[in-house]
Amino acid sequence: MSAVPAPSVPTPVAPAAVAQAAVTADPELAHRARRRTVRLVDPAGRPLVGVSVRVEQRGHAVAFGCIGFDETERAWRRLSGRTPAPGEDALLDRLDALWFDLFDTATLPFYWGTFEPERGRTRTAALRAAAEHYVSRGARVKGHPLVWHTVAPRWLEPLPDDEVLRLLRERVRRDAGEFAGLVDTWDAINEVVIMPVFDKDTNAVTRVAATQGRVPMVQLAFDEARAANPAATLLLNDFDMSADYEHLVEECLAAGVRIDALGLQSHMHKGAWGRDKTLDVLERFGRFGLPLHLTETTILSGDLMPRDIVDLNDHRVERWPSTPDGLDRQADDVVAHYRALVADPRVQAVTYWGLSDHGMWLHAPGGLVTEDGTPKPAYDALRGLVRGEWWLAPTTVTADADGRVQVQGLPGRYAVEAGGAWHDVTVEEGDDAETLVTVR
Repeated sequence: MSAVPAPSVPTPVAPAAVAQAAVTADPELAHRARRRTVRLVDPAGRPLVGVSVRVEQRGHAVAFGCIGFDETERAWRRLSGRTPAPGEDALLDRLDALWFDLFDTATLPFYWGTFEPERGRTRTAALRAAAEHYVSRGARVKGHPLVWHTVAPRWLEPLPDDEVLRLLRERVRRDAGEFAGLVDTWDAINEVVIMPVFDKDTNAVTRVAATQGRVPMVQLAFDEARAANPAATLLLNDFDMSADYEHLVEECLAAGVRIDALGLQSHMHKGAWGRDKTLDVLERFGRFGLPLHLTETTILSGDLMPRDIVDLNDHRVERWPSTPDGLDRQADDVVAHYRALVADPRVQAVTYWGLSDHGMWLHAPGGLVTEDGTPKPAYDALRGLVRGEWWLAPTTVTADADGRVQVQGLPGRYAVEAGGAWHDVTVEEGDDAETLVTVR
């Protein structure tokens, strides 16, 4: 009797080597990591077996932003011919280097009253120079804001309401169109909840908002900006995290306003929100199914503002320094806040409202860097997340028998190098997928 041959057993294929960021081992954030398989082939389609592959991260999908007001003022100073103060440019260079070492999205000031302090005389050239400064180095740029009642031009006030509305429409069209392709994300309108009832000063925008109503003001801003730049991402932005803002969003959506994202301000001068409030805000505003942008985040490194202050602008002090306890508290609060935000896939952007204490709103110690350009513990802690734990360090892996390697980390832009050439790879939300790379 002839022997019966043993059944053949398929040779197991070893899993592709994985280049992965440290975040994949974090029990709180591992669910945000995604995996992308990269299959490398030669021009004939044959897998490149055993080749050495270099993997690097180039950017996050979540926008980690900060204001770029210092660079805007430097551009304006240069264009106007003003001589810098001693050491001014050196300090700004240091702050600029710290900015790019952590952030990737700049918010620039388009407050109408300072952008066009005299009718017809705008700071377009300065804002364009600042925007190009960031874009030329790979950063994204956002404009803030197209419509707001505060910092409105004084020259508007004597004009009749119909003329104010006409000029407001023109302003939105002009600037959204002028900067299209350079600034493609805008706070289309800012703080609408309080806009028609604002009583801290007189201004023409509040006056027309009181007669037009909140939703028509939002519609005006979005319609004109969209007409000028159809590709723009347009935000409704507010500091009011109460049900009043929720109701405004509901009314705008019911009226057919196409909101691309909701802007949520988080100036924490009276103390950090904490995890419970942060998650509550994300849940209440996340229910609309719109991307969430934390547009204005401030966390203090000094004494906190008294709890009984309602309008933060009412708190004025001669000096507001950092304190040893405050510096430690700020670092802890920044880490906790950013971790809670990045864990939620609805959050697409987080913007810190001021790199340094120099020029900080209300002179508060809210910067991540001191006035002389020294990083605070909070800067180092946040950088340790954004460019450390959440960033894939340059890694070399070997392609398997099918020419595959895998990239695992937070959604974002990555690149692989094989055969002396770099190839872009995007790790996206959703299911695992494969990217085919032809190495010539």
